[in-house]
Amino acid sequence: MVLCFLIHTVCPVNALSAGEIRLLYARVFGPETGDGRDYAQEQRRLMQKEKLHVVARQVRSAVALSREASGSLCTEAVLGEEAVALGEADRGVFSLGNAELFPDRSVVLWLGVQSLAFTLVCRPHENLLLAEGALRNIARHCLEDLRLLGPGAEVLLKSDRVDVLLHRLLPHGQLLFLNHRFAFSLDKEIASYVSK
Repeated sequence: MVLCFLIHTVCPVNALSAGEIRLLYARVFGPETGDGRDYAQEQRRLMQKEKLHVVARQVRSAVALSREASGSLCTEAVLGEEAVALGEADRGVFSLGNAELFPDRSVVLWLGVQSLAFTLVCRPHENLLLAEGALRNIARHCLEDLRLLGPGAEVLLKSDRVDVLLHRLLPHGQLLFLNHRFAFSLDKEIASYVSK
């Protein structure tokens, strides 16, 4: 099961300093963890938000190390070249220890596409190849259909469309095995919704 999905910045954006990140979209799946039972609703929300920021900071560090090792730089997007950007995207995986941020050990898969990162936090027993395929599929739809790399793209204003993508591609946080016919029908369904 997928515990959460994040879209966040990994490179400095004009409104942020070099060390800052901005969490653009976050979706947590599954029941609420038991670590916040003694806290008020607002305190639980702030604790969860901080946990997600910690994951995003760790992903930003991993993306920076990957890009430094490969010698690639964070470049600006050209509208219409989302498929090329996705093909050249950095990707990786790392493990979060027991109860570090989530109740059990978890695995973080990330995909760094130019100035954005798409992140899935999964349970350790999940099929990582299936999770990577789902992450790439979600990122592809976000980049191509929602034009998230375009100038002035506001992910915050498109959160309802990202919710629909996640509802179709990760229902209730469950990874789906997709055959070609089912994937094609999902793509048509998503395209018809996004075009509205």
